[in-house]
Amino acid sequence: MKLLKNTGLHSHYDMIVFCHLRWDFVYQRPQHLISRLSKDFKILVVEEPIGRADSKELEGLVVSDSIHILQPTIDQMQEVGAFLKKILKAQIFPVGWFYSPAFIEVLNYLDFGVIVYDCMDELSLFKGASPELIEQEKYLLSAADVVYTGGKSLYEAKKEKHHNVYCFPSSVDREHFESNGQNSQLTADIESIPKPIVGYYGVIDERIDLDLLEMSALKMPEVSFVMIGPICKIGEEDLPRAKNIFYLGMKTYTELPVYLNEFDFAMMPFALNDSTKFISPTKTLEYMCADKPIISTKIKDVVRDYSNCINLIEDESDFHTAVMHPKNDYKHIYQKILEQTSWDITASKMSQIIKEIA
Repeated sequence: MKLLKNTGLHSHYDMIVFCHLRWDFVYQRPQHLISRLSKDFKILVVEEPIGRADSKELEGLVVSDSIHILQPTIDQMQEVGAFLKKILKAQIFPVGWFYSPAFIEVLNYLDFGVIVYDCMDELSLFKGASPELIEQEKYLLSAADVVYTGGKSLYEAKKEKHHNVYCFPSSVDREHFESNGQNSQLTADIESIPKPIVGYYGVIDERIDLDLLEMSALKMPEVSFVMIGPICKIGEEDLPRAKNIFYLGMKTYTELPVYLNEFDFAMMPFALNDSTKFISPTKTLEYMCADKPIISTKIKDVVRDYSNCINLIEDESDFHTAVMHPKNDYKHIYQKILEQTSWDITASKMSQIIKEIA
């Protein structure tokens, strides 16, 4: 990717996406969908402000000819609309796509033919969330033409608040995770870790049950617990430390299958709290692509969709049992699940709904 320069903006975009997640952060739902939607739409992704209000240069990335990432050089979210109106040549666009209600003020400055709210998380329940998010979401729901949700629990919550809601749970790129992990050279950081490995990748934040991780590692000193991903909204001092817990940092989306292939078990040690009440983890299907036995706490959407093939746990004793005596005959169930979904199918269905509304 190259940097976005002042002359790099298109004269017109088909879709403006407003996203609270950085494009070059963990590769997840927004990147999967936007990359595929860009086959039909010329897209500008607007991230949260980065400050430096005195800068006269645009900041951002050129992902491709049809995907530009803009990082507003302003200080406040409520200034995003005015900033965009100043730098964009048009103020009317076919599609406005929101991942966060915090961007709602832009509707006072820009007009959209279709407004989409792709609700992938209940952001108001996250640690450090702005108290204004609840009211901002009410405004966004009143303005949106269609609402997509990232899981069944979110769908049940939003369908009571909007007339046109579709459930599009997280999907998967099977080819990426089935093939890439087999053919790449191992990196030293995981090659040196003793087997068996129980591994996790993703953001390490308040959604992870750190006590469960620590107690499980202490109960199974012969098992290596590997945590891959950036640490967010918690400090290094909050992380449990043990000889058999390894933190490998953030890896690229390209690298993930290589690491996943080295796991003997894949885990989702989520805490059961407000921030995980509505989650539908993308990594569930990615783990399945690699045929790994999965160990997970009892997240609502995981329990009701995958209880027949995932080892569900509540504490370190359950964790020990899942490692010693995992479910058998789970691989054929994985295959049936994976055959029914892909990010390509999801993006195509979303695009079709937009075209029908327009």
